[in-house]
Amino acid sequence: MSNIVTKVAVVGSGISGAVCASTLARNGVSVTLFESARGPGGRMSQRREIAEDGKELLFDHGAPFFSISNTDVLKLLHEWELKGLVAEWKENFGSFDCLSNKFLDIDQEGLGKRYVGVPGMNSICKALCNETGVESKFAIGVGRLDWLDSENSWLVMGMDGQNHGSFKGVVASDKNIFSTRFKDVTGCPPPLDLSLAPELAMKLQDIPVNPCFALMLAFTEPLSSIPVKGFSFKNSEVLSWGHCDSSKPGHSTTSERWVLHSTAKYARDLIAQTGLQKPSTATLTKVAEELLEEFERTGLHGSQPFFKKAHRWGSAFPAASVAEEEKCFWDGKKKLAICGDFCVSPNVEGAILSGLAAAAKFIEAPGCL
Repeated sequence: MSNIVTKVAVVGSGISGAVCASTLARNGVSVTLFESARGPGGRMSQRREIAEDGKELLFDHGAPFFSISNTDVLKLLHEWELKGLVAEWKENFGSFDCLSNKFLDIDQEGLGKRYVGVPGMNSICKALCNETGVESKFAIGVGRLDWLDSENSWLVMGMDGQNHGSFKGVVASDKNIFSTRFKDVTGCPPPLDLSLAPELAMKLQDIPVNPCFALMLAFTEPLSSIPVKGFSFKNSEVLSWGHCDSSKPGHSTTSERWVLHSTAKYARDLIAQTGLQKPSTATLTKVAEELLEEFERTGLHGSQPFFKKAHRWGSAFPAASVAEEEKCFWDGKKKLAICGDFCVSPNVEGAILSGLAAAAKFIEAPGCL
């Protein structure tokens, strides 16, 4: 243990950052995790909403489920299953053709295992961020990461200018930390200046992303005309995916809740008009109406939802994998690791693999003190 970095900052509490932080802590590293949101999860977060009647509604409005094939990740999955954090979602899935108004390719249980967090997709990240050795700081956005050459360490500054201390290593698990999109959203330069890591800078320029709007719906009665619990939309310029969130194991069944995802084209066209800043209430209301109208055109539901609300994922879904072999980026001199699903594959398993790889860099590197 004497060769391991003893104090590391992890920026971002999505599954990649959470797995990395937990793995480091289990290997004796002191970890401080910074997350600008109020809770962990990133694209695996769960949204809590209150209906007009005061009823609590919970939605997995990002990643609807995940599948696993890698043996290292399967080991983690089994551990999470034993802890009751994960369960297999045993339902039929398919696709819906908006031209013929018919369901296609309906599969049967067991053809491909799909897993969900219990009681929400964020359950795994919550548990990992609360493990011994991980100090999690939520609602704290990192505004700047300064390399202190004289001290061979990193200084972490908050968006409000507060000094959060120096660290011997940094893990950036949120691509917005070094992306020019950060300035488009906040008006401030990205916290990580890639000129500090010139060997990585060229590889990390302009990682393509697919934006998406999610529509959360709640119905009093089940949508009995839909024979599956998750399906893709074919031949729609507006909708790409829909799933019944209340059908997941361990999830609340007090109402029928559905989540619809827009196409990337729909989201890109709208963002081109409105910009990357936080969308206004009027914009989100417009999105909710347009996505619901497209859903209504399918004829798949007869009643109006008693709750509807849209959310924008501006850059959460990567459109490319930029480090499939290495699984993460590493600057050994500055003890800087960059990980996320954009490194390996744009899904939950890819994010986990990247987080494990980033942790391994710190643990295996000689003289990391």
